[in-house]
Formats: sequence, structure tokens, C-alpha cells
Amino acid sequence: MKLKSFVFIVAIATLIVGVSACERVSPIVQPTTPDTQDKRQEISVGIVLPLTGHVAPTGQLMKRGFALAIDEINTADVSKVGLKFIFEDGMGTPEGAVKAFNKLIHTEKVTAILGPSTSSATQAAFPIAQENEIVALSPTAGASGLTEIGDFVFRLPGTTQVAIATGIKATQAKLGYQQVATLYDDADLFSTDQDRTLRAVFAANGIEAFTPETFQTGDTDFLSQLTRIKALNPDAIFVSALPPEKPGILIQAHRLGITVPIIISSLTDLEIEAAGPAAEGAITFISWLTTDDTPGNHAFVQNYSEMFGEEPNGFAAVSYASVYILAAAITNAHSTDSTAIRDALADIRDFDTILGKFSFNANGDGVYDQKALIVKDGVLQPFE
Repeated sequence: MKLKSFVFIVAIATLIVGVSACERVSPIVQPTTPDTQDKRQEISVGIVLPLTGHVAPTGQLMKRGFALAIDEINTADVSKVGLKFIFEDGMGTPEGAVKAFNKLIHTEKVTAILGPSTSSATQAAFPIAQENEIVALSPTAGASGLTEIGDFVFRLPGTTQVAIATGIKATQAKLGYQQVATLYDDADLFSTDQDRTLRAVFAANGIEAFTPETFQTGDTDFLSQLTRIKALNPDAIFVSALPPEKPGILIQAHRLGITVPIIISSLTDLEIEAAGPAAEGAITFISWLTTDDTPGNHAFVQNYSEMFGEEPNGFAAVSYASVYILAAAITNAHSTDSTAIRDALADIRDFDTILGKFSFNANGDGVYDQKALIVKDGVLQPFE
């Protein structure tokens, strides 16, 4: 389903400098004359989100992050580069993402695409971008191997191997776990990839992992799996799941009286609120907090809160950052050509974002600081 198209006239370089300096962007209203319109180059950028379907709540949060970045860009000075943003609903499924990518590439004639969000959808859609030599940048897809599809595809998250190795090093040193249980969604690419990576890192560090327990996307009853895990008496439990399933897992573990640390992938404020007291003590590996002292972050949190009446979460943050990262590449490319934008994106190093210093590695995976966090008094705080 195609949503509203946005046409934005941007002074990208000016805006990026302002954000990097942690300045809030002020609206500048300037009329567009026929003369400037004739000289303006326009780039169409597609955005593929799960606006309906199982992970639609996540998609709506991402849309807010995109919308704020777009609004800031829209209020910047007029330049000779115009960006036309076109939203498409990928429904969070491989089929939906493929349909959205094909429409954006073949009908809308976009030069670049932001999305999809889930790893399963990204695995299906990235080959279409690569085949048509269209830049695609996923803000959230974290499964291994996605950027190996080709040189036109990128993603903000680092590889699961890096994130998990860093997280286990930080948590195992303090918690001292030697025997662990895992629970994962075997119908979801990211969750299965993460569990596989977890078990490889456990083996490399001499940590015993019991036989994994599994469930499937959309399940709501996890009591059988959690009961079996409790009987094993592990030192910690690692959970890999999509956002909708996380609160239920935490709540049911709490009801069963499970007290060992639960370490769960990419836990956000939204899931913590839904889980209530059951989320207390849960640990997660994540890359961003509202309180981070990173370039532009305080302004981002303030502007987002004013626009939407609540603080942003991690999904909004990475979506917001992805717009500025792509805008930087377009600026540096000095061209509307997709190949030039691809090369400029690949060359991004130590770029100031709300996530901190951001770079792409040789494969097109994002490189920036990851951190371990724990839920204390209902909010995420540094795990120390």
C-alpha cells in the first residue's frame, strides 16, 4: 500500500553540518521560483516499512524517526538537490518487501531505498536492489550475510557476530555464567541466526549451552518451553525474538518464578512497558539510549518528544540516523547516479550521528559502538 509521497528540497550539506554540531534545525521558509525549480536535480528515495502486519508497531515507530529527519531536511535551505521520499508498506514479510521494492524500482524509478526492517524481508528484497543496481540501506536488519548479497546493499546494524561477542564478553565477566539455555523464534531469520551465533560464541568461550528451545512468530504461549528451561537450572537464559513476542516471554518467565538473568535481543522501551515488572533485570545488547551524549542526540530526543508527545526508542533512532547517513552519501557523491551514491556510502567513515561515530566496513555493515544495558526501575540503564 503506497502512503503519502513527500517532496523535500534540501540543503543537505548545510543540514548535516548543523546536526553534527548538535544544533537544532530551524525552519526556513523560502519560495520556489520557476528558475530554481528548473535547475534543481531530484532524487527519489523509497522507504519500505512494516506499516501493517505482525511487526507494524515497530514500523510505526520507525516511520516517526524517518518523519522527523525528513521534516528537518524539509525545513533547511533550498539547494539544487531535491529528495522525493516515497513510503511503501512492506508488511514485515519477504513477499511484502519484494512487492514494495519492485514497485519502487520499476514504477517509481527510485535511486535508493531505505529498508526493509526485518532480516527475513531484507534477505528477500536486497537481491532485487542489487540486480537493478539501486542502493538499499536497511536501518535494522541484523542477520549475518545480508550485505554479502552485493555491493549496492548496506545495513546500519553491525554483524551479529560482533554484537554478540561484545555483549557476552561484557556480561559473562560480571555474571559468571557457565551453563546457559537459549530460546528462539525458528521461523524468523534474525532470531535463528542470532541463536546460531550465540552458540558459536558460547563454544569458543567454554560456556555450555543446553539444547535450544524454539517457538514460531506469532506464538503467545511459551510456558512449556520456559518450564523445560527452568528444570535445567541454567545460569542465564538467552532469548532471540521479534518485538511482539518479547513481552510475553518475559511475563511468562516471571510467572514461573524464573530468577536467573534473561538476556534478550534488542529490547526497547516499548517491550519493557508492555512486560511491566517482569522486565526488571532483563539484559540486552543495543546501540543507543536517549541519554547518550552523541552528536545531535539531545536535539533529536527533544524534537521527537515535541513532535510525538513521547521519547523516541531505538527503532526511531536508527531510522532517523539512516536518513542523515544516506543524505551524507548523496552530498558526497555530487551526483544523482546510484553507482556514485553507492561509492560515497561505502566511503563513509567516522560520520557524526546520534548513534555516535559511524562507518561502514568493507562489506557494507555498520560499525559503531554497542553496549550492554539492563532494566532497572523500569528503564534501560548501562550494565555495569
